[in-house]
Amino acid sequence: QVQLVESGGGLVQPGGSLNLSCAASGRIFRISAMGWYRQAPGKQRELVARSTEVRSTNYADAVKGRFLISRDNAKKTVYLQMNSLKPEDTAVYYCNADIISSGYSLANYWGQGTQVTVSS
Repeated sequence: QVQLVESGGGLVQPGGSLNLSCAASGRIFRISAMGWYRQAPGKQRELVARSTEVRSTNYADAVKGRFLISRDNAKKTVYLQMNSLKPEDTAVYYCNADIISSGYSLANYWGQGTQVTVSS
């Protein structure tokens, strides 16, 4: 009954910016952690950025200094601000969250993914 819905993907030129959003909905008691993963053609899915319940963050080396993860707990939403985008950032970006649903224990959820294409 919990779902994650991403938005904000699209086509952007190298050096440009995009802001991804992921909103959680359903019977949610609290969100423990939220993060972003990506998967490029021919590559394994990899962690991009992650934010914990206490707003501790970590980033993949490839995006440090360019991407910023943030969250709005009231809106149950996590964001990924992507700056100075490179062609190698092209991938499907997935939202992921560890969520405690009402009356139940922790479970992990995935969004449907949103395409980010960086090309001139």
